[in-house]
Amino acid sequence: MRIVAITNQKGGVGKTTTAVNLSACLAQLGQRCLLIDLDSQGNATSGLGLAKEEGGSIYSALVEGTDPHDVIRSTRLPNLSIIRSHQELAGCEIELAQRGNHLTRLREVLDQLRATNHFDYVFLDCPPSLGVLMTSALAAADEMLVPIQCEYFGLEGLSSIVQVVQQIRDCGVNPNLLLEGIVMTMFDQRANLSNQVVNDVKNYFAEVIYDAIIPRTVRLGEAPSYGKSIIEYEPSGKGAQAYRALALEFLARRAAK
Repeated sequence: MRIVAITNQKGGVGKTTTAVNLSACLAQLGQRCLLIDLDSQGNATSGLGLAKEEGGSIYSALVEGTDPHDVIRSTRLPNLSIIRSHQELAGCEIELAQRGNHLTRLREVLDQLRATNHFDYVFLDCPPSLGVLMTSALAAADEMLVPIQCEYFGLEGLSSIVQVVQQIRDCGVNPNLLLEGIVMTMFDQRANLSNQVVNDVKNYFAEVIYDAIIPRTVRLGEAPSYGKSIIEYEPSGKGAQAYRALALEFLARRAAK
């Protein structure tokens, strides 16, 4: 079981969209996936058409020590399960910060899932901040996937992420954390800036940037309001094609290792 943190401390970069649709596409390809919504806003939860219920998040496992298997729920998509979010996760940030093991607590919880080997991949949809839950996710993850929008400010956010990864490694909490991939999102082929940003990222991160690029489309923005992944909402559209290409490239990278 590989734990993948999908993260960017900047909001509005397509992080949750990538978490939902990459896991959905991998599930369609036969991979057993679990999506954990760590953002108290719960966009990944509602984006898959599920209700946010008190006691349904990973909060109880993190704070009270309950079994994380108890809050895993199936989705409409075969092979895709979810641990939903709830506003209680906002309080979790404060309660975990008061503990001496706050950086390793999420890893301890996820080790219980790893022991049962029910999943091939666990995706952590992280909150858009450098708070306790995001740093805990980086301490627990095997690898990190960073969505970056094709805009100038996306480059600034990337430099911050690289610094945080290095800090997590250097402090000894997760020395093997791997920056596995960068996914360019919200690409507008009509805009010169989009192409320039992609080229700039390729120059500095040629080894980790994905060839699959996620376009800016109306349908990708609409799908969550219907509680559907893009492969359910518009299976033949550009957004679905892009995320299928990303999923195939994601698996191809691992097969080559």
